[in-house]
Amino acid sequence: MRSVARLAWLIGALLMAAAGAVRTAEAAASPFADWSWVVVAGDWHAHSGGPSEAFDNTRRDVIRAFEDAGFDAANLKQFSVRPERYPDAHPEKSAPQGIYDALSDLTAKARGGCLIYFSSHGAPMGVVVDQQFLPPGVLANMVDTTCGKRPTVVIISACFSGVFVPPLAGSNRMVLTAARPDRSSFGCGEADKYPYFDQCILESLPHAPDFAALGTAAQACVAARETREGLKPASEPQLFIGAGLRPMLPFYPLAAPPPRN
Repeated sequence: MRSVARLAWLIGALLMAAAGAVRTAEAAASPFADWSWVVVAGDWHAHSGGPSEAFDNTRRDVIRAFEDAGFDAANLKQFSVRPERYPDAHPEKSAPQGIYDALSDLTAKARGGCLIYFSSHGAPMGVVVDQQFLPPGVLANMVDTTCGKRPTVVIISACFSGVFVPPLAGSNRMVLTAARPDRSSFGCGEADKYPYFDQCILESLPHAPDFAALGTAAQACVAARETREGLKPASEPQLFIGAGLRPMLPFYPLAAPPPRN
C-alpha cells in the first residue's frame, strides 16, 4: 500500500510539473511575456463605510485573468490595503511610493510594455490608495518616468476616474476608466463581489481579441447592466487609445484565435 501511495504521489507531482512547464512555455510565447504589470486594490470599505472584499476580489481575479491572457506572474506586483489577510498571494501594502517603486523595479527588467490596474473608490481629486488620494498628475508622472514610450495600458476602476484620461493620454497609451470625470460608478456595496466595471472586465476579457475590444466590450457591458437595473446617471466608462498604439493592439492578442478546422 505504501508503494502504491508513493507512486500516486509521484504521478501527481509529475503532472503538476508538466502543467507548470506548459504554463511557462505559454507565457514565454505570449506577446505580454515581457510586460511589467501592477494590480492595486486601493481600499477595503464599501460606499456605506462597512467592510467589503470587492476590491481585493478584483485584484485576485484580474490577476488570474491576465495570467490566462499571457501575462507573466514574474513581472507582477500586486497591492492590497490589508495584505496580511491574503498571505498566499503575498500582496504588498497599497501606497503610492510602493507602487512607484514596484513600477521602477519591474520596468528595469521587463521592457516590453506596461499594464496598470486600479480598483478602488475615487473622487475628482484622484483614486483612493489606502487613506489618501493618488492624483491624476502624480500617476501620470509615475507612468512617464517608469513606462516611458513603451506600449502602456492603464485601467482605473473608481468613481470619477475619467479625470485620469487627459493627464495619462499619449500616443503610446490606452486609458480605460470606470466613469466619466463627473460621474460615479456602481457596485461598491458590502455584498458586491466586484464593482460593476470590474465584473464587466472579467466577463469580457476571455472573449476580447485585444485591449481595444476589451475597452468597448466593458463599456457596453456596464451600460447594459446600469440600464437593466435603472441606475442613473449612467457612469459612462471612458476609453482613450493613442494614435501610435491603436494600430499595434492587434499584434497584442488577449484571446487565443479559434482552432483551424
